[in-house]
Amino acid sequence: MQRRSLTKRWAKLGRTLAWGDALVFVIWAGVGLRVHHEPLTIGGVLRNAGPILLVWFLLAPFLRTYRRPSWRNLLWNWALAVVAGVWLRFILLNQPFNEAFFIFLAVTLFITLAFLLVWRALAALWGSR
Repeated sequence: MQRRSLTKRWAKLGRTLAWGDALVFVIWAGVGLRVHHEPLTIGGVLRNAGPILLVWFLLAPFLRTYRRPSWRNLLWNWALAVVAGVWLRFILLNQPFNEAFFIFLAVTLFITLAFLLVWRALAALWGSR
């Protein structure tokens, strides 16, 4: 009985975390568009966040990011998905793999990690109540 209720709580928390994580990447894309003086459009957000979100949610079941939420699972998912997602974005946009790729990757890693950690810390505080 106790195991079943714990699994239900994890499932509910997992859905909330998944939506919040997705929102983090959408916000990151929107902030990036605005910082670079580009219009904030759905197409622009999808162009930037879409490849990362695709990889993120493909990896999440294998890394148990939402089934067994933990900081460790989150960090593994972040490291793998952001690197692969940025790589995929560059391929889809037919951009060269030069220093711009590594600058974009470094900035993306830093900003998305900061946003994710803030979101997850708030979720942990909210969830503990």
